[in-house]
Formats: sequence, C-alpha cells, structure tokens
Amino acid sequence: MLAEHLELSQTTVSLVLNDSPSAKSIPQETRNRVIEAAKRLNYRPNYFARSLRQSRSMSVGVLAPDLSEGYFTRVMSGVVEELTAAHYFYFTACHDWKRELMERYPRLFIERAVDGFLLLNTPAEHIDVPVPVVAISAHSQAKNVTNIILDHHLAVHLAIAHLYGLGHRRIAILRGPRAIPDSEFRWESCQQVAREMELRLDPALIVRIDAAGWSMKTGHHPMAPEIGYKPVQSLLERTRDFTAVFCFNDISAIGAMRALKEAGLRVPEDVSVVGFDDILSAAYATPSLTTVRQPLMEMGKRGAQILLERIADREKEFVAEVVMSPELVVRESTGPVPAKRSI
Repeated sequence: MLAEHLELSQTTVSLVLNDSPSAKSIPQETRNRVIEAAKRLNYRPNYFARSLRQSRSMSVGVLAPDLSEGYFTRVMSGVVEELTAAHYFYFTACHDWKRELMERYPRLFIERAVDGFLLLNTPAEHIDVPVPVVAISAHSQAKNVTNIILDHHLAVHLAIAHLYGLGHRRIAILRGPRAIPDSEFRWESCQQVAREMELRLDPALIVRIDAAGWSMKTGHHPMAPEIGYKPVQSLLERTRDFTAVFCFNDISAIGAMRALKEAGLRVPEDVSVVGFDDILSAAYATPSLTTVRQPLMEMGKRGAQILLERIADREKEFVAEVVMSPELVVRESTGPVPAKRSI
C-alpha cells in the first residue's frame, strides 16, 4: 500500500491524490513525495472506496438497439464528448430489440453501480431503476425520464414541402419499423402535414419497413440498406405510379435508390428520394442524398449534459422534454417531377 511505503497516513495520501482542498494544509514537500511515489509505482487509487465516499461511481449505462453506422454513431459522438469532458466512464449494451435483453441489461448496469442511464432509441416504459434516466428519441411517458426528441412535424413538413414544391404529388412513404419509437410519431406527422397541404397519401404507396423481418429472412443487419432495398423492390413489383419516395432514414434511402436503379429508374430524373438523419455517408451516396438532418450529435451532447446535471443534483426538478429542431439538406437525389408526370 502506498501509505505504508511512504510511512504516511492513508488519509494524507488520499487527500493528496484526490487533490482535496484539505491537502493545502499538508507540507508541499510531503505532497511532492506522494505524487512522485504514485507515479513511480504506477499507483491507482482504490476506485470503489473512492466511489463509496462520493456516493457516485462516475459511470453511466448506455442502452441502444444496435451499434450500426448511422443514428447510433452520430448520437454517441456527442454523448462521448460530454462524458469524457466530465471524466465519466460509460458501459454500452445493445439489446437488438429483444425484450429479454431490454429488461436484463438495466439490472446488470445497476449491479455495476452506474449513476444514471442514457437510452438511445429505446423504450423506457419497462425500465424501472433508482437513478436518473435520459431517453433520446424514445418519447417515454415514464416517471424519472427526461426525453430528448425531434420536432417531427417540422421535419416532415420540410421534406414533403420540398417535394411538393418540385411538383411531386404521388409520393411513396417508407414507414419506420414498429419497434422504433420515432416511427409512429413520424407517420402521424406525415398524415397531419399531408392534410394541411391537401396532399393525398395513397395507401398503395405506403410501405412499412419490417427491420426484424428482413434481417431474419436475409441474415443482414436490421439497420443495413436492405431495409429500404427490399420494400421498394416489392413496391415496384406492384406499381410504378409514383415520382418520389420519402424514407424513414438515410440507410433505407440508400437501399431504395439501389432498388430504383436496378429497376431502370434514374434518381432524381424519374424518381426523387429523400432520406432522414443526415448520416455521415449521406453526402457521399450516388447521387448524394437529400435528407432531413436530425441534430444527432447535439442530441447526444444535450442528453449527456442533462443526465450529468440530474446526477449532480438529484433533488432538482427536471424538465420532462427537450425538443430539437431539424434542417433540410438538399443534395442531388431530388429534382422536378418528370414533365410527363406533372400535375
């Protein structure tokens, strides 16, 4: 033990290594001895003893459906930036939409004494834990949860108004998977915006993405471009009577563009495509993807900030919902409706 090695009290060594204000009363020479010996012996303070004194573990649990490129990577870049700056460690677990894991992982996090939870795109209703919870894109009504959500009405309005302004009236919609909390909110917004614009959404052009179904049938990851490729292939087998596709996310939009190309349709000359999220690869797709940008990194940062604030002051009243604003990013995948199809 470092204290025995230096023939000093455990308290003295602890005060110095934890840079306590009380350490100022300890002679500088003694402080220097402690620091030099700690470096030389590669000493690590007793983490659990310190966390017990502070009543904190300086760690949080992050629960997400998957670790795929796209939504998760952008949100986590913001989360990691904030947690690292605050000297917090984090455990990440992926539940892959399996209810058993969604119930078991929170218990495992609690056993590891995390100070709080960040839920990414994960329902919070069945998670009952004695620590603060911040949910990003979960729309949770559960107690003890702060929600970071997108203004879906504005997001959908930006996309559909853009297509409408280009002359598109026959717009196919790729709805999100049932499991993802954002899916129903975005679909409700699609219906509301269409009513406001007096635009008819043809039920024959509405396709539900079944991420779990496609992945089980194909062996592909549930958030691979396959989730857009297969539904648009199926749609094209039934009808080509549409001039635009509004996709649930950029991953599905990239798959949709591939299906359109294989069917001999050009994007955007024959069919325009709009994605959602603005993932890193959206700008580098061919053609580059017009999309609704979710401020994913900022949502991750804000979620982590609020969680840390709630951990620091457990008695403080917390806001139940923080709404973030989207932005339309126009690129090459959208253009005027073909002359022969204009209305």
